Amino acid sequence: MTLFPSRRHARACRTVTGITLATTLAACSVGPDYKGPPHVAPVAEHAAGFHRADPALTTAQAPLSHWWDGLNDPVLTDLVTTALHNSPDMKQAAARLHTARATQRERFAGFFPGGGMAAFWDRTRLPTGDITSVLGGSGQPEAMSLPPAIKSDSYGAGFDASWEIDPFGGNRRGYEGARAQSEAQMAQLADTRVRLAADVGRNYVSLRDVQRRLQLMQRSVEIEQTMLDLTRQRRAQGTASQEDVERFAGQLLQIQGAIAPMKAQQAGYMDALATLTGREPGQLDAQLSTPAPVPLPPAVVPVGNPADLLRRRPDIRVAERDIAANNAQIGQAIGQYFPKISLFGTVGFTAANGQRFFSGDSFSYMGGPTLEWSILNFARTNSRVGEAKGGRDAALAHYQGVVLSALQDAEGALSRFGHQREYVLKLQEARGASDRSWTLAQQRQRAGTLSVIDALDVERQRVKIEQQQAQAQASMTNDYIAVQKALGLGWESATPSPEPLRTAGR
Repeated sequence: MTLFPSRRHARACRTVTGITLATTLAACSVGPDYKGPPHVAPVAEHAAGFHRADPALTTAQAPLSHWWDGLNDPVLTDLVTTALHNSPDMKQAAARLHTARATQRERFAGFFPGGGMAAFWDRTRLPTGDITSVLGGSGQPEAMSLPPAIKSDSYGAGFDASWEIDPFGGNRRGYEGARAQSEAQMAQLADTRVRLAADVGRNYVSLRDVQRRLQLMQRSVEIEQTMLDLTRQRRAQGTASQEDVERFAGQLLQIQGAIAPMKAQQAGYMDALATLTGREPGQLDAQLSTPAPVPLPPAVVPVGNPADLLRRRPDIRVAERDIAANNAQIGQAIGQYFPKISLFGTVGFTAANGQRFFSGDSFSYMGGPTLEWSILNFARTNSRVGEAKGGRDAALAHYQGVVLSALQDAEGALSRFGHQREYVLKLQEARGASDRSWTLAQQRQRAGTLSVIDALDVERQRVKIEQQQAQAQASMTNDYIAVQKALGLGWESATPSPEPLRTAGR
């Protein structure tokens, strides 16, 4: 049995030709073509290095993506790795990326025909009582031969398909926008990695800092207690006043009182690290309770150049993709000015008898083009186009702000890191001087030319400088981490995209 005789075959050929022509027309999409982000910082794009970077401490070489490896702390490396795999923030960002990609696939599927199959069987019973009475009253004898009810069966099965040709490219713009949003979510996932790694690093360094200062505070308590005991002995001997006793007692209580909030800080940092790594508070106490040195940054830190920063930072990529998505929405809105052309068709079989279901007499089909044009809604379309253009302009302004903030962030972090390292070096010199002073004080004490209390006072000053040095070193490492975050490091690759920065077309 031939379902399509010659005339139907010719009609099908003409349909295919029309589809091909429409597909060719679809290559021309309404609305502005996206040509890239604007040049927000032309000076920085061509600069060889950062203004605030100290040449003695930094280099223009490409930095490491996994910056925590440069701190040479296995515990920190393990915590960052665990956080990047188990953090709820990472899982949430990954889920948003999957959602955006699904939306992109849905938009892409709209370029192809859609359809489905359907089948049915129904049985109908129609009573003939009213018909019999009417026909009988009209004097027609054949009415007397009708049965009490008429029963019938219906069988049907078929396939239907439709295809929106999109000759003006409105749907293409919709797909462009969905693709840009998917890429923005991918960059958002990378930005989450950058922020998460930096948060883990800062909390870990702060934990080691407070643990070290707690050790030094305990040493200060021992010194103050010894000085208080000696002063009480001198008071009993009449060589010291009660005022001296009260003064040393107050100093001891002050130091002892400062220990409690520092222990609370220690617990808070451990709980924060547990949460960042996807664990319950307290689950890292056994691993982190033992004090360890604060990890120190390398002597020379590779930072690259501003142009690499602008290409690398995920938040800049998010803002740039937002421009592309909003630009595509303009074309999508403009597409509503034009008619929508679709092709539809159905083929199937319908019969009242199951035995004749697949016979040629049961075959049916219907098909043709449809035209839908919201010609009376141009005012609404004008509003939608205006909204889309406003969204694009807002995205451009947001991109400008993100780029400038990124440069400010990097320059400020480099400045703080450089000056903090100078401060650490000065404290290192002061620590050396205090060590030498303590050695001389011990020699004088053994020679009998310096009292025990005066020698302990020298040691107390030495411990204070050591506390300042420990806190300054922790601040320097945290500033180093801030530099890495400002450079957009912490995700899979530190190699910037080779694509040049372009100008946006309006």
